[in-house]
Amino acid sequence: MTKFFIQTWGCQMNEYDSDRIRDLLKSQNWQETPEIAEADIVVLVTCAVRKKAEDKVYNQLFSWKHKKLLKEKAIICFGGCVASEDGKKVLSEAPMVSVVFGPQTIHRLVSMINEVRENGRKVVDVSFPDIEKFDFLPSPAGRNGSSAFVTIMEGCSNFCTYCIVPYTRGQEMSRSPEAVLEEIRILTDQGIREINLLGQNVNSYSGVYASGKRCNFAELLYLVAEIPGVERIRFTTSNPHDLTDEIITAFRDLPQIASSLHLPVQSGSDRILRLMGRKYDREKYFEVVTKLRDARPGISISSDFIVGFPGETAADFRDTMDLVDRVRFDQSFSFIYSPRPGTPAASLEDNVSLTEKKERLYELQNRINFFAQTYSREMLDTVQNVLVDGLSVKNSQELRGRTDNNRTVNFPGDPALIGTFRTVKITYVMAHTLRGELVRE
Repeated sequence: MTKFFIQTWGCQMNEYDSDRIRDLLKSQNWQETPEIAEADIVVLVTCAVRKKAEDKVYNQLFSWKHKKLLKEKAIICFGGCVASEDGKKVLSEAPMVSVVFGPQTIHRLVSMINEVRENGRKVVDVSFPDIEKFDFLPSPAGRNGSSAFVTIMEGCSNFCTYCIVPYTRGQEMSRSPEAVLEEIRILTDQGIREINLLGQNVNSYSGVYASGKRCNFAELLYLVAEIPGVERIRFTTSNPHDLTDEIITAFRDLPQIASSLHLPVQSGSDRILRLMGRKYDREKYFEVVTKLRDARPGISISSDFIVGFPGETAADFRDTMDLVDRVRFDQSFSFIYSPRPGTPAASLEDNVSLTEKKERLYELQNRINFFAQTYSREMLDTVQNVLVDGLSVKNSQELRGRTDNNRTVNFPGDPALIGTFRTVKITYVMAHTLRGELVRE
């Protein structure tokens, strides 16, 4: 039997693509293996957002090769955003690779693998066909756990000056609402209770019904909430520029929407935001946050930050810290600026020293960690609605779940509860997780 191995780097959209690749390969009666040495097919789904993530992929490949972990005739398939960015260059950088495919061509992977098997020719297909891949992928099957990702749109048309995504995933293309809703129904029939809607910018979703009428993201949220079995909805990533009043109203109207939102801001300086090509300023961001907290009191807001963008001064960074103090973020993904070849920002003079970048990153992360710990302490002795999604990572005798505001909580319980919502009282607070006990219902 043909066995395949998948390794994934990067964002949740890459995780979704990997799940759909699993569906595709399993439809050929191929079997997934967790052991690289057993694999006849090795699939890498890569991330190009930062140079460090790109380097990890090539380092992993050569590490496997050096340790002789790859089967002699294994077909190595190199996909994702690095593949889309580098194209044929991948074959020269990593000669052991036989197939190079992009995010929009995952549905062609089996035919590419068969072509290699039949004639020994290497295949590269990183084209940007219309959003056809969803029409050719099999239905999602055999999902484990209680939560699943559903991509509602591909690509991005914002062209922020630092970002490679529009060049690796193409411009925005939205799936039809009928296709999205049907995929969610299939997942809920398998026991999925939490749906994570994905897109590079979900707020700008604009799907077209079979009738020709357009569906915006706010409307889609109401439609998803009507599906039996959907008990919690999350979505990412949101651009503040497109977070409309209608979407904010959905937070007020739909209890299924989780009380947490990832809302990337990148910088608190208007000058840097303009250089980044973001389409909002700090006051617009504050306005959106205020409306969200009015619609859903207690909502948890996380964000992304880029530290040390070319030209960032100490005053610009102070504006960022001021924004952090005013919003009091619950969590952040914060990174030192990484120039990506081919983006407008890559031509700017990178005039912030590495020492200064590291100091700013340390200060930013410390401040946000302080707020995160404050929020966690406020949850002590509270009762939370927790979706049980598996066994505890550190203690297989306990369960792990996630609260509405996206906190991990571990607690004693029967594994039969996995996939259900349970009421849990928070009894202990740690740096990044919570402990609790089941409330007998």
